[in-house]
Amino acid sequence: MFFQPSNGTHRLNASGLIMTHASDVIAVTASPEKTALVVTFESLGLAPELIQAVADLSFTQPTTVQSRVIPLALTLQDKPVNDLMVSSQTGSGKTAAFLLPVLHTLLLQQQEHDKKQAEEWNEKVVQALAKGEELPKRAKRKNPTQQRHFKAATPGALILCPTRELAQQVANDAIDLVKHCRGLRIACVVGGMPYPLQIARLNNAELVVATPGRLLDLQRSKNIQLDKVQFLVVDEGDRMLDLGFADDLAEVHQLTSNRRQTMMFSATFAPRIQQLGARVMRTPQRVQVDSPQERHSNIKQTLFWADNLHHKRKLLDHWLRDTQIAQAIVFASTQIDCDALAADLQQAGFSAVALHGALSQGLRNRRLNALRDGMVQILVATDVAARGIDVPNISHVFNYGLPMKQEDYVHRIGRTGRAGRDGIAITFAEWRERRKILDIEDFTKQTLNAEMIPGLEPTQRSPRPAGPGEQRRFGKPSGPRRNDRRAGGSPPKHGFGGDARRAGPRPAAKAARDR
Repeated sequence: MFFQPSNGTHRLNASGLIMTHASDVIAVTASPEKTALVVTFESLGLAPELIQAVADLSFTQPTTVQSRVIPLALTLQDKPVNDLMVSSQTGSGKTAAFLLPVLHTLLLQQQEHDKKQAEEWNEKVVQALAKGEELPKRAKRKNPTQQRHFKAATPGALILCPTRELAQQVANDAIDLVKHCRGLRIACVVGGMPYPLQIARLNNAELVVATPGRLLDLQRSKNIQLDKVQFLVVDEGDRMLDLGFADDLAEVHQLTSNRRQTMMFSATFAPRIQQLGARVMRTPQRVQVDSPQERHSNIKQTLFWADNLHHKRKLLDHWLRDTQIAQAIVFASTQIDCDALAADLQQAGFSAVALHGALSQGLRNRRLNALRDGMVQILVATDVAARGIDVPNISHVFNYGLPMKQEDYVHRIGRTGRAGRDGIAITFAEWRERRKILDIEDFTKQTLNAEMIPGLEPTQRSPRPAGPGEQRRFGKPSGPRRNDRRAGGSPPKHGFGGDARRAGPRPAAKAARDR
């Protein structure tokens, strides 16, 4: 498999579809037995209605993950072992990779059902005419919000997302793709929204996008039945585990035991992801997608060392005043830090808002819409709240607070540089956080280049070890040592150049849980 991107402009919409020139060629392994060339969405064997929706969005060619997953998902649907576990990074078009094959099958089933109903109706009309009776009347659609008309929803496909924002984004993508599909309804159920409204939208919905908590609440209250689900998709499986949804996924697995196919998407095939796959999937086939987005080669990653929090704040202020910044996301470690930093930036004259799990869903939606509409330039967010944010104009990502997990660093910087665009990711780190920086570099297999801003240089030397043949840049203090009390000096300072037993980083404070 290879992917040759063109030198032209790439465009990305909410569903992650990339527009490229027709000269681009993607070699795709559609099955273990044969390799096929896919140059257009028509080559994937999708329904004309879906092809038209993609064309309306001005996209002509599939991305690497789409060209691999879509044919494979369609081929495996009728086989005994048909589950898929896909490793793909954000910005690679994975949303459309699982939406299109699921919607294709649901559409064919809906068309077959409509055809059967039309034949039955025509037969009733013919019989009435033959008997000279009054022609039958079609039943009027009943109001699903009224209790006497209520009927539990029985969707044919279920997509689980770890956060509300991601679920709403996926649902919007699905709505864009079914604009020409008569009879296919999409529903999104997430926490923080009124129950009656979501219950009404569930009526006759064929595809439901949900967060695990709200889905199980509706299932336990008998507002939705999951025994008719044919397709189960778990998006961002790594984040599902981070948020403690493993037991909820196992429960959904039991409730949808009659399904035909399960697909799980994650950034990596880490052991914990494989364990989750073994728990909810049946001998899944793995698809590893190596793309430019996975290496983030189009994102310039830079590290700035800071003496303390005050120094870090000055560095951030310097960068945010750069006129080349279109829109930016500043990541904070906790909800408290998020609110405090957003308020500080507002007082400094920046157009900034905070986004985290403690805010109401309505307020989160309004702030995200303001970001997409260009009314807000800077979004200060936590890791969980930023999942699902897909704003093409985000040119910079700032790691003001380091992530608790190395995987989160990859997801953070993936908010910029979407669809082949160039992006800039800036990381601010204090000296005591050097171990976290090394862990990030080990995970990404990339070295963060440390730079300095004239006038804002750190007073301490860089803690990064020097290469072979160079003098180490830490381990010795810059001035003469005076660590002998008997000589009138001060005791040694633990940390850089101090006691080796205390050279490691102090335990990080536990972050506030972002639900």
